[in-house]
Amino acid sequence: MSAVLDELRRWPDVEAPGLVAVDAADRLILDESAALRACAKVGEIVVIGDAYGALTLGAADAGATAIRTHLDSLNSERALAANAEHAGMAEHFRTLALDAELVHDARVVLLRLPRSLDELRDIAGLIAAHAAPNVVVLAGGRLKHMSLSMNEVLSEFFGRLDVTHARQKSRVLLAREPHDGRDPEPAAAQVDGLEVRAFGGVFAGARLDIGTRLLLDNLPAELKGGTADDPYIDLACGTGIVGAWLATRHPNTHVYACDQSAIAVRSARATMNANGIDTRVEVRRDDALSARPPASASLIALNPPFHSGAAVTDRLAPRLFADAARVLRPGGELWCVWNSSLAYRPLLEGTVGPTQQVARNAKFTVTVSRRR
Repeated sequence: MSAVLDELRRWPDVEAPGLVAVDAADRLILDESAALRACAKVGEIVVIGDAYGALTLGAADAGATAIRTHLDSLNSERALAANAEHAGMAEHFRTLALDAELVHDARVVLLRLPRSLDELRDIAGLIAAHAAPNVVVLAGGRLKHMSLSMNEVLSEFFGRLDVTHARQKSRVLLAREPHDGRDPEPAAAQVDGLEVRAFGGVFAGARLDIGTRLLLDNLPAELKGGTADDPYIDLACGTGIVGAWLATRHPNTHVYACDQSAIAVRSARATMNANGIDTRVEVRRDDALSARPPASASLIALNPPFHSGAAVTDRLAPRLFADAARVLRPGGELWCVWNSSLAYRPLLEGTVGPTQQVARNAKFTVTVSRRR
């Protein structure tokens, strides 16, 4: 198994020193689950939250087949596929959405603990509702990202919870005896007259974060584009609140909203449905704007993420800026809000075009960059 894990890469996600494809928590989950996996029948093993394939391919290397896997990030999903192809294990698993089919009658679930307690609650409730009565969930992570609140969430849906000894600053929680299961339901909130929907784990939940608030407060009343052939674009859309705001403030216009997170896309679609604008807003799971043709948009709005899994990195925004530049028409505008400490303005100038500061508060800056 070690040789397989040692060969894993993060590509097509960002690769840089300190950003790893497999860590001590992955190895501990595999070690703690080895005996259980050996007793599981074909199709009884499920993996959730596998960053780049360590859990899925580690289990496959030990003999498991028909593994069901869910990865929220599209880049993680593509990295798993690339790593599996390299290891000759592409036929050992299939990727599924986070729904009943994923966990139906599962006996062993390998789970990388998510950062969000609401996301963990959605996952635990789904497993408890649809997995086998004798299912064992092995939920692991790095100690610095774990909390006692995670134990409490798992105890809402499982009657027995055991905790392993720590190893290499990692630990695994073993949950058994499922009860009171439920399918995930989005949180709901009213924000500036909009109905916002958010499944557990999506950025900012069912609220308007202060950066996006600053962006919306400074978007002009008159905007270019908005036609079916030239839609407003909500890049890295999260719950879709920016796209929904554009569609409701500008009736009869069209919006394209995209995110590489499956949870975000599911949330954004629920938001559009709740506001009755789903026929004018296309929501798509995409890596940046890879599905959009060059020079096809006059307006892109962006609040760039700065997390790759649990790692904080400034390498995500440059990819998004570059793809925005590709998709913008000459004279088209990228409206962007960013943490002022990141000082993105020179990068925006060099990548997109002339950039003007529109607004700034104690933490965030809003800029508009015009495509050369």
